[in-house]
Amino acid sequence: MKILTQETNAFMRTSGSIAFSLMAIMVLALCPARSRAQAALLMEEPYGFFGAVNPTGHTAIYFERVCAETPLKLRRCQPGEMGAVLSRYQGIVGYDWVAMPLLPYLYSIEKPSEMPAQVNRVAVDKLRDRYHEAHLLDLGEEIPRGGFLHGGWTELVGASYERRIYVFRFNTSEQQDDAFIASMNAQANRSRFSLLFNNCSDFARQILNFYFPGTFARSVFPDAGMTTPKHLAFRLVRYAHKHPETQLAVFEIPQVPGYRRLSRANKSIAESFVTTTGYVIPLAVLNPYVAGGLAVDYFARGRYRLIPKHPLRLGPDNLLPLTGSASPAQNTLSAEAPAASAALPADMPSAEPPNPGLEEIRNSHE
Repeated sequence: MKILTQETNAFMRTSGSIAFSLMAIMVLALCPARSRAQAALLMEEPYGFFGAVNPTGHTAIYFERVCAETPLKLRRCQPGEMGAVLSRYQGIVGYDWVAMPLLPYLYSIEKPSEMPAQVNRVAVDKLRDRYHEAHLLDLGEEIPRGGFLHGGWTELVGASYERRIYVFRFNTSEQQDDAFIASMNAQANRSRFSLLFNNCSDFARQILNFYFPGTFARSVFPDAGMTTPKHLAFRLVRYAHKHPETQLAVFEIPQVPGYRRLSRANKSIAESFVTTTGYVIPLAVLNPYVAGGLAVDYFARGRYRLIPKHPLRLGPDNLLPLTGSASPAQNTLSAEAPAASAALPADMPSAEPPNPGLEEIRNSHE
């Protein structure tokens, strides 16, 4: 009887040890998943008159784990929140950057089910006005709506009605995101906008250098010392090819048809001068040597492939690949690695029923 009791106790101790070990393994396996999140560089195409004059486009940064407590203050996201988009703008009454929730930034809506079946100028203006009245009046009534020449609060909502957006998603850590939130909230949010040397892409470059120190710098060729959306994406793609743990993935958010004509492709500075008739002919007449140098730079270094042939398309009812945790199985970068031209400088929500009116979005850029 004594031997049986000893064997029973030994079995119970062994079983307890095994159970404890299994629990420990499960906790260790789950911890990295919780501590891993993602962010994304948004390369947004140029549109309208200003997009024809300056075809470089716009840049913003999306964060899965960082949310907007207000448009001017950041915090950690709560379960079910979709994260926020940060960007630098001109004309937002002296503020340097503004943070917007993802769905309002893209579509001026708060739930996918609010997306209208058909989009036109009246419908988009109504969506923007409704969101502005509900959430953006705290920025100040003196912020203009925005128009032909000057930006305003309409830049903050409904970006997908204006242009197509390419998404370059990458992994971040919990510690990085918390440090970023603290840093942004501690700094004075005062406008330092300069089209040439402190633009929206410079703001994105500073954020990317926060996560990947010393990786992103201005480029004399092919961007004449300026920071452009296309070159930032190029740098990120090159970095990701050398660092697979970044798990870079590329998605497309199509422009919603019906509000304006389709946006144009992003260009570098050299590409803008060489491929835009309004620039290349006068420049060739005034100074053929400069024109020839820009052409050589563009053909030698300025043509690099960034977008896979068939990137996964996202829409208001299909943002999970962007807002969910990254995994190796998800649409990892399939674009060809660009040729190295120089060394790097040192410098869920709950499921919503799909909206049948969204099908035209997916076919607008075919």
